[in-house]
Amino acid sequence: MKRIGLFPGSFDPFTKGHKNIVERTLQSIADEVIIAVGKNAEKRGVQTIEQRIETIQRIFKGEERVRVVAYEGLTIDFAKTVNADFIVRGVRNVKDFEYEREIADVNRQMSGIETILLYTQPEYASISSSIVRELMSYGKDVSEFLP
Repeated sequence: MKRIGLFPGSFDPFTKGHKNIVERTLQSIADEVIIAVGKNAEKRGVQTIEQRIETIQRIFKGEERVRVVAYEGLTIDFAKTVNADFIVRGVRNVKDFEYEREIADVNRQMSGIETILLYTQPEYASISSSIVRELMSYGKDVSEFLP
């Protein structure tokens, strides 16, 4: 049976750490990954949703096991609509792990959908996508963090 993992996103730039998590998910636990870019009117980023989707599609060009879509609402509700078997989240450090574990527990209780937490490999764990977004908004070169 085909296993589908949902990797939820936002307006944050897609970093090397994100790419690493998606690739490792495909290598070990999923047959397909859906990268879901969240539509959130209150959260403004440095890229539009369309730009972000286009960027991620370009990164995974030729990889038929990766789909990039936009979604609104709760991740757990969207996971059901795409028949995801689990949600996969990237973790950079222990502080991230504690926060993500709490979110995973709530998601499981509300929907029954499991969340798999994967630590980002050390070379990608130094900077978060929100920091990259902030640097970009100031016009700083962030190319070393982007795939």
